[in-house]
Amino acid sequence: MALLSIVTSLVTLALKFTAYFMTGSVSLWSDAMEAFVNLAAGLFALGALMLAARPADEGHAFGHDKAEYFASGVEGTLILVAAASIIWSATHRLNSPLQLENLGPGILVAIAAGAANYATARVMLRVGRQHDSIIIEADARHLLTDVWTSAGVVVGLLIIMVKPEWALLDSIVAIAVGVHIIFTGIDLLRRSAAGLMDAALPALEILEVEKAIRAELPAHSSFHALRTRKAGARRFIEFHLLVPGSMSVLASHALCDRIEAGIEAHLARAAVTIHVEPGETQDAHS
Repeated sequence: MALLSIVTSLVTLALKFTAYFMTGSVSLWSDAMEAFVNLAAGLFALGALMLAARPADEGHAFGHDKAEYFASGVEGTLILVAAASIIWSATHRLNSPLQLENLGPGILVAIAAGAANYATARVMLRVGRQHDSIIIEADARHLLTDVWTSAGVVVGLLIIMVKPEWALLDSIVAIAVGVHIIFTGIDLLRRSAAGLMDAALPALEILEVEKAIRAELPAHSSFHALRTRKAGARRFIEFHLLVPGSMSVLASHALCDRIEAGIEAHLARAAVTIHVEPGETQDAHS
């Protein structure tokens, strides 16, 4: 998927800069700059996915899944840098407007680039959700943002074709593109920070975990101290299981196996750790 993103970014980069040089439109230039970010993001995504796919080793007992968060954080930062560059250039053009040329052909080239991004983004979103990969999903959403950016640019240029005296709209659209990209970058940085800080699983997933545990609990048993976190596509779940002190080690182990299977049936790539305690000990402390 990362390779598909890289190839698409190269194609759209060529198309968008062609459209910019044909027309001189600063909004098309802003669109082309975002294609540069798409290319860099695809390269980071490829490296992160290769690292995250490596198995756990002696130095990284929990695997390398968090590499995805670093990559999406870098992508978010690149998006913010691109947005700042776009806004600065568009503001400068407001004070020194240029006559736009060849808008018809330039618009057609921009539409072709947007269509390529849209097709790739839809495929990547499906694969990202299927494999629960934040970096593939982040890359896909960035491409979709680029699609809507291109759509806004095309609409603005169509208006200028009809109303040439509204040439300042070119710069205004470019500034709007930059502001929109800022929100995308901030969202990626927020999600990356949450993953690196071991944020708990979403509330709905925690409810699924609790339901799976309760479905297997025998009489006079309970659980507490449930903790969850996520690293890339891997979920880590741990809790204390309280059972009657008379329950054998064999029976406790079988119960843990059933609970783990129940959780894994609802949540993909779940690593479950269960600490078994005699319920009577907990009663004595309460």
